[in-house]
Amino acid sequence: MKQSLGAKTLLFPTPVLLIGTYDQTGKANLMNAAWGGVCCSQPPCVAVSLRQATHSYAAIGARQAFTVSIPSQDQMIAADYLGIASGREEDKFAVSGFTAVGSALVDAPYAAECPLILECRLIHTLEIGLHTQFVGEILDVKGDSSILADDGLPDILKIRPMIFDTGHRGYYAVGSLLGQAFSVGKKLLRRR
Repeated sequence: MKQSLGAKTLLFPTPVLLIGTYDQTGKANLMNAAWGGVCCSQPPCVAVSLRQATHSYAAIGARQAFTVSIPSQDQMIAADYLGIASGREEDKFAVSGFTAVGSALVDAPYAAECPLILECRLIHTLEIGLHTQFVGEILDVKGDSSILADDGLPDILKIRPMIFDTGHRGYYAVGSLLGQAFSVGKKLLRRR
């Protein structure tokens, strides 16, 4: 029997996303945001939800752009720091050890050391409640050659991304392949 846990943000897992922006003075900033993910295939889009109190909130609105850097497990300490410090008071790129690289496509920086980058142009903003959802059209994805598989696409096991446990507020590693999507379920289609 299922037990009610109440209305909570318990979706498992959520990604660890580093959102890159320039503030009104042109200072590069990164923040850790777990409330986000792919939200459309055509055009390719990603959505991130931020509180208005964050330094990145106004920057996304003003610059109409943001980047998403996907950190590897080796970058956990720096990524966590980016979620607890404010870019208003600190140069989070300098403290975290990440290098700011300006996107050639959008008015936002990304972390050079992260293995995978999404460069996004803001196309929608939705006020939800405590958070505002920013939908960015993905104009380009950049990946280190070391994380690419033979087919030219990123290999999740080479990226070694982290996932966030919203219930216990911990970081976890991605595990092994269980099966191929849109394939393993075909066994059930044949039974009809």
